[in-house]
Amino acid sequence: MLGLCLHQVRYAAQDIPAAKSARARGSYLRVSFKNTRETAQAINGMKLQRALAFLENVKNKTEVVPFRRYAGSIGRTAQGKQWGVSKARWPVKSAQFLLDLLKNAEANADTKGLDTGNLIVKHIQVNQAPKGRRRTYRAHGRINPYMTNPCHIELILTEGEETVQKAPQVVKKEGAHLSSRQRGAQIRRALIEA
Repeated sequence: MLGLCLHQVRYAAQDIPAAKSARARGSYLRVSFKNTRETAQAINGMKLQRALAFLENVKNKTEVVPFRRYAGSIGRTAQGKQWGVSKARWPVKSAQFLLDLLKNAEANADTKGLDTGNLIVKHIQVNQAPKGRRRTYRAHGRINPYMTNPCHIELILTEGEETVQKAPQVVKKEGAHLSSRQRGAQIRRALIEA
């Protein structure tokens, strides 16, 4: 094989059948790990077309990415209300990288003969890659590290199952009180289904 060493790559999600899914991954990408992780969590579970539109909106700063885990010193914005958070940002570079990966996965799904109009982002994972080391020069002849934090991204798209309508409940609770976590989950479900 002329010295080519091809090896099988492993995805973290092993339980998703390969026949009904399309995969894409990027390794050692020079884009912020933390921003990309938050952006990936925002599109996890979305329909493909909604995820593509969402990332385009993030690039245009008409929709926002909620920052939940890596939210230290993050400014607040009113656009975060739709996600039930106040800390949010518009990571344009991360959105572009994820957009390219989603388009690649969509092309892979099309090649496999899957219905691209019915795809869902079933699994998306962002891992830290080895840090890039540079140096920056400081006052009084000192040198400080100037690191980059690249990442690996993997995602799996699957065809969505047909939803069956649940039978209406006989007894309806009046004024059921939801916690803020339940309200946030309800809002996220509504956004994903939109």
